[in-house]
Amino acid sequence: MNENSSQDSIVVESNPKPDTTIPMVIYALHLAGIVTGGLTSLVGVVIAYVYRGKGPDWLDEHYRYQIRTFWIGLVYFVASGLLTFILIGFVTWLLAVIWLVIRCVKGFKGLQEQRKPDNVDTWLV
Repeated sequence: MNENSSQDSIVVESNPKPDTTIPMVIYALHLAGIVTGGLTSLVGVVIAYVYRGKGPDWLDEHYRYQIRTFWIGLVYFVASGLLTFILIGFVTWLLAVIWLVIRCVKGFKGLQEQRKPDNVDTWLV
């Protein structure tokens, strides 16, 4: 009888893949904020603040990107709300929604590729 056949072989991965579930949920919460008036986005930014600094650098950049997306989006949506009094706010609100969707899609893509999002510091996309 072969001794190796009776022993369990254990394979230990030297670089386990970091869990990207939380950042994906945060991106989804940001997107759901379009429908919920930003409430889910607020939950998402709190989660991002809690989890930042607890993973590899590229994952921490996602949390930073998500936090910036919340605060910049807040500025854009509040400005759009104020501009609705002169009717241009409806257009700027639509642009802010498109901006948010693009940032979240870029974030999802970066998570799938296990790299930080592009242009983390930009106010644009």
